[in-house]
Amino acid sequence: MHKKTVEKNKVVYLTYSIIDQNGAVFEQYDVPIGYVHGANSGLFEKIEVTLAGHEEGERVEVILPPADGFGQHQPELTFTDSIENVPPQFRHIGAAVSFENDAGESKEFRVTKIEDGKLTVDGNHPLAGQTVRFIVNIVDIRDATAEEIANGRPEDASAPRLH
Repeated sequence: MHKKTVEKNKVVYLTYSIIDQNGAVFEQYDVPIGYVHGANSGLFEKIEVTLAGHEEGERVEVILPPADGFGQHQPELTFTDSIENVPPQFRHIGAAVSFENDAGESKEFRVTKIEDGKLTVDGNHPLAGQTVRFIVNIVDIRDATAEEIANGRPEDASAPRLH
């Protein structure tokens, strides 16, 4: 029996780790997640292109510079204010704060720094501006249904079927 290969209109299940530019694990996903290859799945394009042609059971590393991954750091999304102007529940590193603009669009900011009575929030992705390494394990591959191809994601995305 030949191994199944990542190709267009296949549902691919994978686990992954994201390693930041300092070599630390930023995120690790050990429960397989699925996507439909070549069907606007939302997976970073460079990862999808790199996975093409690889087989079930393979481990693939992909280096993503900011342009291909989480984008450049945008200084205009960073704000500093006196800690006295910030509600107590948000006065710790990592606290998530949602702000709404005049158009009613909401964006999440994280508290990234507290020093000298000032608190800084940042609306950039934590990995913005970083070249990161994705370590992807291809767990399973199967044919996608017409509906899955149309949606770009498997119907059983929340409950992967592993053989």
